[in-house]
Amino acid sequence: MKDEWQVEQRWAVFDRWGPYGLLGTGLVVSAVTAGELDMTGADWAATAVLVPAALALQLGWERREQRPSAAGAWYFFARWALAFGLTWINPFFGFYAILGYFTADRLLPPRLVKPGLVATAVLMAGSNVGGLHQLRSWGSWAVFAALLCVHIGLVGVFSHLAEKEQAQARARAATITELERTNAALQQALDENAALHTQLLVQAREAGIADERRRLAAEIHDTIAQGLTGIIAQLQVVAGTADPDAARVHVDRAAELARHSLGEARRSVHNLAPVALEHDGLPEALKKTVAEWGERTGVRADFTLTGTAEHLHDEVSATLLRIVQEALSNAARHADASRLGVTLSFMDDEVTLDVRDDGRGFDPLALPPRTGTGGFGLDGMRARAERIAGSLTVESEPGFGTAVSARVPLVHHD
Repeated sequence: MKDEWQVEQRWAVFDRWGPYGLLGTGLVVSAVTAGELDMTGADWAATAVLVPAALALQLGWERREQRPSAAGAWYFFARWALAFGLTWINPFFGFYAILGYFTADRLLPPRLVKPGLVATAVLMAGSNVGGLHQLRSWGSWAVFAALLCVHIGLVGVFSHLAEKEQAQARARAATITELERTNAALQQALDENAALHTQLLVQAREAGIADERRRLAAEIHDTIAQGLTGIIAQLQVVAGTADPDAARVHVDRAAELARHSLGEARRSVHNLAPVALEHDGLPEALKKTVAEWGERTGVRADFTLTGTAEHLHDEVSATLLRIVQEALSNAARHADASRLGVTLSFMDDEVTLDVRDDGRGFDPLALPPRTGTGGFGLDGMRARAERIAGSLTVESEPGFGTAVSARVPLVHHD
């Protein structure tokens, strides 16, 4: 586009000053050669009329736009007529006549371009033989015809090349237009995808919160509410009995139910706000968790951080910490590993968490049934990741260790 603009600028300079320069050149050379060409007083008088007429024509046209039109055709052939008169007087005014070659396709309608070029070729061939007035014998006419054929042939060749160049320019312009349209559509799609991604993250976060509320409601209903109901029942029995021993038994049962309910409440609250994240960010919390697990189990455990750590949303940090805790718990119970590694990676728009051990491994397609004494298990870890629009994969093989990998969106702290 920049090159095309520069070409247009250069053509504008030529259109503005070229006719004056070429007319002036023809006039100077004609004056120098007037003696050799036997210019008469009548020739000079005609020149004195035609040159100002050419100047007046150019002055009247120079502010118009250079484009094919009826006015452009009038200007072109009026200039050709003046050039014809001048080259008849002195062939060196061919400098002025040559303008037709440069401007035919930019001034004439398509049906007049070739006639305009042929007319210019007539002037140039006549100029080459010393002027059209010199055609006084069959030999001079033969030379003129040969030169005219040469000029027309050159016009044909250069016209063909110009058409090819214009076709290529149109193809390039169409390609650039299509690329701009495609880029605009792509940018719009990227913007829409970014907005959709943000919307999905918000929806996933809201869904995760709603899911966590449903989980808490179910736990309250199944544990705390039932425990409180049992406590009320035991206390009602105590209120209705006069036997101290029987009353003590029911009071002990109520106390046990109260302790159990308190433990369930603490467990639920602890699941929402992990203690390890109260004062540390996720990388520090994971590093401490892995180190404590290694000291407790005697297994060599390493933590690695890659990328630039960022302050994550609390829910994302809690989810990743819970996944690591569950993975470490599973490794301690089942892996019998000698080495374990945890890697936390911050990337452009996501966070990945990898837990790998060199333990006994297992067949992921033949998992044992979940027990009531265990944690959430692999299904629970996967559900946690999916709550925040993430994913969890497990790779393992008997005798070759286990790798747990979680990928979640990088959502910053509000």
